Amino acid sequence: MKLKWKTRLKNVSFMILFLKMCLIFGQKKIILIDPGHGGKDTGAIGMYGIQEKKVVFNIAKEIVRLNKMVLNDKFEMYLTRYKDTLISLNDRAYLAKTLNADLFISLHCNASQNNAKGIEVFVHNSDSRFTNEAIELGLAVSNETSGKLGFKTRGLKFANFQVLRETIFNCPSILLEIGFLTNIDEANYLSSVGNIKALAMCVLIGISNYSN
Repeated sequence: MKLKWKTRLKNVSFMILFLKMCLIFGQKKIILIDPGHGGKDTGAIGMYGIQEKKVVFNIAKEIVRLNKMVLNDKFEMYLTRYKDTLISLNDRAYLAKTLNADLFISLHCNASQNNAKGIEVFVHNSDSRFTNEAIELGLAVSNETSGKLGFKTRGLKFANFQVLRETIFNCPSILLEIGFLTNIDEANYLSSVGNIKALAMCVLIGISNYSN
């Protein structure tokens, strides 16, 4: 009788462990997309008056939409802002910690007084256990945008940006500078709704490739 009960308890324990493992492996990665600037902070203003805050917000919304419509909600995605409001850098980082985000991706556009162009990815240079993963994430996204869309790659660089500094010890985090609004070709590209969708898809594919 005791032997039977022991066997049953072992079976129950195994089933509980199995269910826990299923829950762990079945959990979606939580990804926080951070469209930079907002509200009174327009960010860079480029050719034809194109505003950085609007471009990155449109890309961010499209990433979330494509995750739902194309990837069937593969990821659990959130934005740091859902309208044209200014969110402090502290609050953006705090939201990543509160959500226990698995990835943090901050979207920006560049500006320059010369005719610079291309995409840059920034990672915080720290001794965090997530630094190498952030580099891998940054390269995965950069490779997609340059490989499929033909953007010049300006490389992966280290920077002490606040949103990176305050998130890198919680999860892999990158800051993506998507083209130069002061470059006429890239400003034209970023003014097109179809191109915004293509950019968002490439960023999403890069995230997915990294996560697989």
